[in-house]
Amino acid sequence: EGFKAMVADALAGKIDLIVTKSVSRFARNTVDSLTTVRMLKEKGVEIYFEKENIWTLDAKGELLITIMSSLAQEESRSISENTTWGQRKRFADGKASVAYKRFLGYDRGPNGGFVVNQEQAKTVKLIYKLFLDGLTCHAIAKELTERKLPTPGGKAVWSQSTVRSILTNEKYKGDALLQKEFTVDFLQKKTKKNEGEVPQYYVEGNHEAIIDPNTFDYVQAEMARRTRDKHRYSGVSMFSSKIKCGECGCWYGSKVWHSTDKYRRVIYQCNHKYKGGKPCGTPHVTEEQVKDAFVRAVNILLSEKEELSANVQMVIAMLCDSTELEKRQTELKEELEVVVGLVERCVTENARIALDQDEYTERYNGLVSRYEAVKAQFDEVTQVLSDKADRKKLLEQFLHTVETQEPIAGFDEMLWSSLVDFVTVYSEKDIRVTFKDGTEI
Repeated sequence: EGFKAMVADALAGKIDLIVTKSVSRFARNTVDSLTTVRMLKEKGVEIYFEKENIWTLDAKGELLITIMSSLAQEESRSISENTTWGQRKRFADGKASVAYKRFLGYDRGPNGGFVVNQEQAKTVKLIYKLFLDGLTCHAIAKELTERKLPTPGGKAVWSQSTVRSILTNEKYKGDALLQKEFTVDFLQKKTKKNEGEVPQYYVEGNHEAIIDPNTFDYVQAEMARRTRDKHRYSGVSMFSSKIKCGECGCWYGSKVWHSTDKYRRVIYQCNHKYKGGKPCGTPHVTEEQVKDAFVRAVNILLSEKEELSANVQMVIAMLCDSTELEKRQTELKEELEVVVGLVERCVTENARIALDQDEYTERYNGLVSRYEAVKAQFDEVTQVLSDKADRKKLLEQFLHTVETQEPIAGFDEMLWSSLVDFVTVYSEKDIRVTFKDGTEI
């Protein structure tokens, strides 16, 4: 009762610091210790474990919580697994479900499946169209709010995160990825993105699609491009940050001529054309000029399908090979597990045996430094792997589009978004298109 009263006072702001002899003395079991440490930490209340010389609010305390979590996991796992077994069984059987009241575009059918809500589906299709027209998620959210279209939750104001979630949800193309998240904290029921820790199940053609699968895939590729080139993407139109000056290398921006009269038109010119020094000699271009250059370049590209296909496949094999990186990632992950085990043993030993505290602190700090160094390497390798995976997906989609596309007679927005990396203007008659595989025409 005294322990509960102390915790209640701390949560009420009456206590700033709790000093205890050791981790093993703090609470009756690891589960209670971990729950209390986290609860107090969220309120800014620090705990000092005297024997281990650990303060819960500093970096070392973070690692201690990680270790305590691993110890507590087994104590609470059985209860959690009993509640999740049924759900995972449904996933394995390919049965998908969503919170229909907060999921735009679909209602729950009489048999529990997905049924398209035609009125809401119009909003979903509009979001995809606006994105392919060049708008950013922020601009789309603003547009939807101004049109007074309700959000999935029935609210009046849209956020860019809601728009992004709709643009990236595979359910809109009729598929279902099951078990995207899983519970990692059996105590607080916190979840994380499933990155292979537990099985995932992908069900193709699970229900009626609102967005054509090819359109959905184009959107994912375009989103990856914008993320990669976010330093130059403005989101004004489909030509935003895709036209480059052949003289200085800077990007073209849109300008409006005769904005208030009937001769109004939009042109693109180098953003640095008149910014000090000698102005660039490259001309301004109209959207029609860019579209014409694109149509011409695409048809030339499509006339060389066989050679192009072989080249792209070679690029995928060479640049996107991640065998060594995956091996290195596994090694680093195993090393992290070893270090956590060493720290766990160090803390446990110090709690049982009277050790020299200076030696203990030096040993503990050394392990913490080792953990942080390995974690930094692991995060770096993981990021490189993610970038390679995005690049591979982009090239595979590019190749699929080229192999299935027939010559075109006019401009196609979808092809523009899925095939073009950027356009370079050298002169009025020399406008070159660089495709996503690196080919310049």
